[in-house]
Amino acid sequence: DRDPAALAKAQETLAGLSARVELVHGSYSDFSSIVHNLGIEKVDFILADLGVSSFQLDYGERGFSFQKAGPLDMRMDPTSGPTLAERIATIEKEELSRVIREYGEEKRAGAVASSILKMRDEGTLKTTGDLAHAVRSVLGKPRGKVTKDPATRTFQGLRIWVNRELEELKILLDEGPQLLNEGGVLAIIAFHSLEDRMVKRRFRELAHPEYALPEGLPLTKDQLPEALFADLGAFTPGELEQKENPRARSSVLRVLKRLKDPERTVERRHEV
Repeated sequence: DRDPAALAKAQETLAGLSARVELVHGSYSDFSSIVHNLGIEKVDFILADLGVSSFQLDYGERGFSFQKAGPLDMRMDPTSGPTLAERIATIEKEELSRVIREYGEEKRAGAVASSILKMRDEGTLKTTGDLAHAVRSVLGKPRGKVTKDPATRTFQGLRIWVNRELEELKILLDEGPQLLNEGGVLAIIAFHSLEDRMVKRRFRELAHPEYALPEGLPLTKDQLPEALFADLGAFTPGELEQKENPRARSSVLRVLKRLKDPERTVERRHEV
């Protein structure tokens, strides 16, 4: 995990399993090098949970929440990289608008960016509460408990940007499947559409290599490339799980399975 606090919590929870558990401070983009450094060549199962932890959201001092005032931080690893405040200090409106629009999927990104930078230049952008105010002054205030807070999308976009979350995920999607044993499974839980689309697209590419072929090639069925992976589909939380854990509402679990290598299967038949 990137967050030392999450590792400390895991160490406490898994205290009775210390002989079977290896806790490592690192990102899932480092997964390949981490397992190799542990002397592991292939694995049977990878589970990546891409969501923000509840205790990160619940503690205002981490700078993730628009409900509790805290510093403009938002780093999942508070020991590394620039904070949100440091990034915003020098950013131009065009770039901030792009971040909020692409990563937060906020339609009024330009107006929101202008509001944030106005407060920055006035010296009144100090906390996540100030940031939420900058967004709400453009989009309005939340109405009741059911309506999503207008600051949600902007906070999501800025968090993804600060932590390079999509770049990290791309590395995992490129390297993770290659680390699986035959029959091994890669399972990824995504919590917003940007991540889920990336996972869905990559799993589809791996399960259907024939889609990458140029159209019109005169190939017979036996000449098509054989898939090394199977996309086992998407799973979403049921009503009971959503009731017990409301933060799981937007989650999507996608599963990829490594099949038997066709070439190795042929080799085994020859050996027999």
